[in-house]
Amino acid sequence: MCGRFALTETEKKVRELLGYLEHEDFPARFNIAPTQPILVVVSGDRQERGSNLPDRRALLVRWGFTPAWVKDPKEFPLLINARAETAIGKASFRAAMRHRRILIPASGFYEWHRPSKESGEKSQAYWIRPRHGGVIAFAGLMETWSSADGSEVDTGAILTTSANRAMRPIHDRMPVVVKPEDFTRWLDCKTQEPREVLDLMGPVQEDFFEAIPVSDRVNKVANMGPELQVPVAIEPPAKPSKKLDPGDGQLSLL
Repeated sequence: MCGRFALTETEKKVRELLGYLEHEDFPARFNIAPTQPILVVVSGDRQERGSNLPDRRALLVRWGFTPAWVKDPKEFPLLINARAETAIGKASFRAAMRHRRILIPASGFYEWHRPSKESGEKSQAYWIRPRHGGVIAFAGLMETWSSADGSEVDTGAILTTSANRAMRPIHDRMPVVVKPEDFTRWLDCKTQEPREVLDLMGPVQEDFFEAIPVSDRVNKVANMGPELQVPVAIEPPAKPSKKLDPGDGQLSLL
């Protein structure tokens, strides 16, 4: 899954990659968490013939997808991720897969390796970023939820897929990354049906990301600075200690 990510590049660099109409500037964000607003890019109205303006636009949505048919969001689970393998047929995401595919710019994401208790290892957080830096775009879905009083909330989710071999030791899922040459096809919900973009929803190549161990400070939403991405040394697994068993005078493992 993807439960935290970051977007630390300037608005200019993000806009240059994703090619959207100019958006208001935004600060670097090192710890984007569920329910917070996230920047997304959608396919907009086509410009008049001869115009050199892009036909994509950027907007902010709440990270936590709410299907339009939900009556009370408080009684519905927070859907921050959608499984790429099942999104086409799942009731919560079916309409968005057909009509509201989006791109979610990011500088990278955080993931946690959570070993079994029996292993004696501690959980370890990782900052996972493109090996060559820069901005990437996660595949996402968007839905506008309307309340009974007529107010509307734009919501979104990140599509995830099975982890590639390089990421699998950390977690079995990872975000779907859309390559720049595929942006138009992914966003084109008018001519590209969901089954026609299935090939874009697999794991990225194994050498695309690098995983950097970081401290567990990223667990707290209140921590929002660049120190979250400072590398740390990984502690080796704790070795079982020995003590003398008073019952038979033999050494036993704790």
